Amino acid sequence: MPERNEPVFDPLQPGAGEAVAPTGQGGPIDLAIEEAESLEKKLGDAPTGPGDPHPSAASGGRARSLWSDAWHQLRRNPVFVISSLMILFLVIISIWPQLIAGGDPLQCDLSKSQQGSAPGHPFGYDTQGCDVYTRTVYGARASITVGVCATLGAALLGSVLGGLAGFFGGWGDSLLSRVADIFFGIPVVLGGLVFLSVVTSTTVWPVVGFIVLLGWPQIARIGRGSVITAKHNDYVQAARALGAGNGRMLLRHVAPNAVAPVIVVATIALGTYIALEATLSFLGVGLRPPTVSWGIDISNAASQIRNAPHMLLWPAGALSLTVLAFIMLGDAVRDALDPKLR
Repeated sequence: MPERNEPVFDPLQPGAGEAVAPTGQGGPIDLAIEEAESLEKKLGDAPTGPGDPHPSAASGGRARSLWSDAWHQLRRNPVFVISSLMILFLVIISIWPQLIAGGDPLQCDLSKSQQGSAPGHPFGYDTQGCDVYTRTVYGARASITVGVCATLGAALLGSVLGGLAGFFGGWGDSLLSRVADIFFGIPVVLGGLVFLSVVTSTTVWPVVGFIVLLGWPQIARIGRGSVITAKHNDYVQAARALGAGNGRMLLRHVAPNAVAPVIVVATIALGTYIALEATLSFLGVGLRPPTVSWGIDISNAASQIRNAPHMLLWPAGALSLTVLAFIMLGDAVRDALDPKLR
């Protein structure tokens, strides 16, 4: 019987109207021409191996750094936008209070003592006959100045000491830790009563100095732990193997990657420092007249809360909103800089 030359079926060879496309998993499969083109397009859009470029790099973009990625997220966070607008408004009126308040916060009229709202004076008058609205606006300057200066001082001192102790270690690290423990054991309010009671200055600088004195250990401890974590990373060890000195490694490799937690803690602490200044002024050892402060106005209005509640409502409300704005900003920055919270 004559042999018939029939084609031998091979499952690995493409048939009519079929094409071979790789699966990316080690073998070919038979696909229709349309399916192969679709798969080829998908494989071309996404990276298939560790050596393939990221889609953003293939399209001409580049991978975002930690800071650019954080800024990208912050711009889309409504909490950050609202708190930033509130803080921007407070900073503007603390620098130029004349923009929204045309009066003099120290000009008083006893004949109008504790009177309520009146045309041109929406917040009424305090015990001395001073305009509560004007004093509330001008009080932002002292609170913002104390908060910003104290935060910058504590962050600078704490990050430098904590960073050096964490990077070099040894007896300096142990000494800093014990000194920080001593400051952590001092009650803040009690320390303020003792320290500021002997100061006769009416400026904001004694209060700023006291807050820096008790605020740097917290930031130093955060900075120390962050530097210890960063200095054990592979890129720092590679820089050390290539002969980089301690100064270069600390400034170029360790510090930029360890500063994020310090920024988060300092941002949240700023609102806390503003509240601390108001507390000390309320107790009579912080800012003192003729300085205009929310804490001083709250202290003067506390005894008249039943007769004239408006004297307490407005400065206390301004203080609460200011502290809330900075705490909200700190929370938003923390969420953006901490990948674990995303």
